[in-house]
Amino acid sequence: MKIQVKRKKWTALLSVIICFAIWGVLSSDAMAQNPVRGGTLTIALAAEPSGLDPTTNPSAAIKRVVHYNLLEGLLKVDRNGRVVPALAKSYSVSKDGREYAFVLHSGIKFHDGSPCTAEDVKFTFERLRDPKTAAPYRMFYEAIEAVQVVDSASLKFRTKKVDSNFLFNLARGDAVIVSKHSVDRLKSAPVGTGPFKFVEWKRGDSVTMVKNPDYYRKGIPYLDRVTFRFISDPSAQLAALRAGDVDVIAYDLAPENAPALGKDSRFKVLIGNTTTDVIMAMNHSRKPFNDRRIRQAITLAVDRKAVIQGAVAGYGTPIGSHMDPTNPNYVDLSGLYPYDPEKAKKLLAEAGYPTGFGAVLKLPEPYAYARRSGEIIADQLSRVGIKLIIEVIPMGQWVDRVFKNAEYDLTIIGHAEPFDIEIYARPKYYFRYSNPKFQELLKKAEAEMNEQARKKLYGQAQRMLADDFVNVYLFVYPALPAMKKEVMNWWKDYPTIVVDATEVYLQK
Repeated sequence: MKIQVKRKKWTALLSVIICFAIWGVLSSDAMAQNPVRGGTLTIALAAEPSGLDPTTNPSAAIKRVVHYNLLEGLLKVDRNGRVVPALAKSYSVSKDGREYAFVLHSGIKFHDGSPCTAEDVKFTFERLRDPKTAAPYRMFYEAIEAVQVVDSASLKFRTKKVDSNFLFNLARGDAVIVSKHSVDRLKSAPVGTGPFKFVEWKRGDSVTMVKNPDYYRKGIPYLDRVTFRFISDPSAQLAALRAGDVDVIAYDLAPENAPALGKDSRFKVLIGNTTTDVIMAMNHSRKPFNDRRIRQAITLAVDRKAVIQGAVAGYGTPIGSHMDPTNPNYVDLSGLYPYDPEKAKKLLAEAGYPTGFGAVLKLPEPYAYARRSGEIIADQLSRVGIKLIIEVIPMGQWVDRVFKNAEYDLTIIGHAEPFDIEIYARPKYYFRYSNPKFQELLKKAEAEMNEQARKKLYGQAQRMLADDFVNVYLFVYPALPAMKKEVMNWWKDYPTIVVDATEVYLQK
């Protein structure tokens, strides 16, 4: 089945003098369907987070549990991909594009009963910018020159330079507002402002949260209790759904199970899109992957169509660089370097490996798509003489060994963070890719106020990554949430990394 991808327009923030946005209390869909209040929901997720603090750990598994449910930022990306107010009820941007004024909703409280004020917002961003804090995405906030508290409910940001992505960055999962009085609890028992309050984390099993009676958006959430259960095996997920042990498989139903489950009148399957770019990363700090010819040979030896069919039952969308089709800056480069194993063999010989070489492919244990892709790719590369040893490791080890310390040859992972092409401008990122020309090009794109000119620059950046064969760009992971038919108002598309239960209800 071919997925129809909807392109979303990003707001041209810096082309206007002042813009105001007001966040509606309820979605139109929810209002139209007369939501039912009460009930409990159990949601299956494949990966258990290693902690619950999205401000110090880049794991997407953390954001899927806590973002929007327990912790919130000034802004959020809604289900339609728009950047809208969250804790902020309105904002404005100055004419020069360097000053942002925010007004908070009144009556916001943290889950411990303390008020959430502009001082907490200032503390949050000073902490994110502090080099002593293990903030994985500090670069998104380095443009901040100063945060000025005007009063308890309003504040201003002044930036050092024009940053066309500034408001989008405030909607990221690591930009959630925290209190200095409870920040030490984030990792294991987070205290936030969200529609649900943390109850307990049973390691190896589940995270449970309950309705926040003091939530500033009156009337929601509808559910009384939400439990995230961690079930890594796709067959076990499906069995749990059919047995009634879980109500929802959040977004990652095993693709091969989608057609049959969709025909069962007890359930429904939504087919949507994500921002997850699945890649086979190559470690540029290790031989022979520091040789462009080797990286090109590997790319040409991988048949992406076969990988997509075998790993995600044909649901994935092929890509040729690090950007997904939901981004308006996306350029389709999927056909730029097609499958060509004979040319791959010639490149290997030119690089001094006429009979190939051996390498280790480290795969994160929770993700079936990574394991399946790895098995298929290992077979494909063996045909050109590259013999891979597959090593499946727990996610915590993958983060420590691969992501943090680049102790790997090859790995397969989905990059779920939206609009994250900037990672290629970081030489110490786990690819260890260092290209001053790319870094300069990205700076120009981020500072460009004209939408069309900016799009052109991002297109050039995508082409540069493709031509340098930085990684093997495989496919965009599909969104396939599956649930009991009684579950209403679930997100079909995932334009950001969340599993948002705020407006979900059970139709009795």
